[in-house]
Amino acid sequence: MPESRPLLVTLPITPKTYDIDFAAIVHNMVYIRWLEDLRTELLAANGYPIEQMLADGFTPILTKTEIAYQWPVRFGDSVTGQMWLSHLGRTKWTVQAEIVTGEHTAVTSTQYGYFADMQTLRPIRVPEQFRALWENW
Repeated sequence: MPESRPLLVTLPITPKTYDIDFAAIVHNMVYIRWLEDLRTELLAANGYPIEQMLADGFTPILTKTEIAYQWPVRFGDSVTGQMWLSHLGRTKWTVQAEIVTGEHTAVTSTQYGYFADMQTLRPIRVPEQFRALWENW
């Protein structure tokens, strides 16, 4: 049975010359930026872009990133990122991601966070628009 990947988004990624380190591979910190791009796309593709959340007075907060670097990515490689929502609680969320190049998984990641009120940065309930997507999955 295939692995369930609720609210899956796929994003083509182009390594830039400034992403490359002295060893001629993509620097580890670049993957963190790519994960941010994927989280932003996950929200937008599922109908609740970060711009709308901010206008509504709340934001997703990242609390933890686990990342496993498994295969080097080089300048010129064809890269694809995928991210999906793997858990949604009352206030907390978890997303998982893979960044692949060719037949190789370059990175796997799990990120944890919550939604917060922009004024207080205190946790709030998951926005109803997002909860409905999860429940309908």
